[in-house]
Amino acid sequence: MVGSTGILMNTNNAMFHLQNPSLLKLIRLTSPSLPIGGYSYSQGLEFAISSGWVHDAPTASDWIQGLLKNSLINLDIPVLKNLYKAWQGSILDRVDYWNKFLSASRDAFELQEEDRQLGKALARLLVDLDLEEAKPFLKPPYGGFLTLYSLAAVRWDISLSDAASGFLWMWAENKVLCAMKLIPLGQTDGQKILSTVIETISNEVAQGLDLQDDAIGYSAPGQGIASALHETQYTRLFRS
Repeated sequence: MVGSTGILMNTNNAMFHLQNPSLLKLIRLTSPSLPIGGYSYSQGLEFAISSGWVHDAPTASDWIQGLLKNSLINLDIPVLKNLYKAWQGSILDRVDYWNKFLSASRDAFELQEEDRQLGKALARLLVDLDLEEAKPFLKPPYGGFLTLYSLAAVRWDISLSDAASGFLWMWAENKVLCAMKLIPLGQTDGQKILSTVIETISNEVAQGLDLQDDAIGYSAPGQGIASALHETQYTRLFRS
């Protein structure tokens, strides 16, 4: 059919998008324009670059891929799954447990503080968007970013698998942008790294969602060291 603008439209596709806005809500939640300040943290990458550990596109890709496969898949994604299920059932003591578990798993103050700051910023935004369940996280003890992210995903009818993939993409895109600024890398190099990220997310996200609770754990000590040393780095662009 022809719409009011004169553009040909597929009626079935139009109805699908009208009835299933979750994809657009996921894009909104993972957008770099989301006003929470996620772009201001490098999670140790700035120190790694200043020390020469990361110095070009291949080493930047190795750093980002290594964290995806050894840290986020084994820690963040299974915790996201548990937070998502706790919000689905409104089991607030489980939300509190996994929120504290994830914070305790961050092995540098900088990483813990990032979680708190982003969580508080996202809570403020969600309250402004009429999601009242986020209001308790505006004051101590604050919720981490994934705690509020999972709340939004559940209440906005974003599937768990989509929420997990979206989170990994958002994290990786921010790290690529950090590398582009600091090394620096060209935009084409950044896109090449993101191409490998797409493949990694596609292949690995199911593994993280299937991980049993007793196997959840952090396994990227290099990032923890870099993040801790970044706190006292003499010059830096990114927050500590």
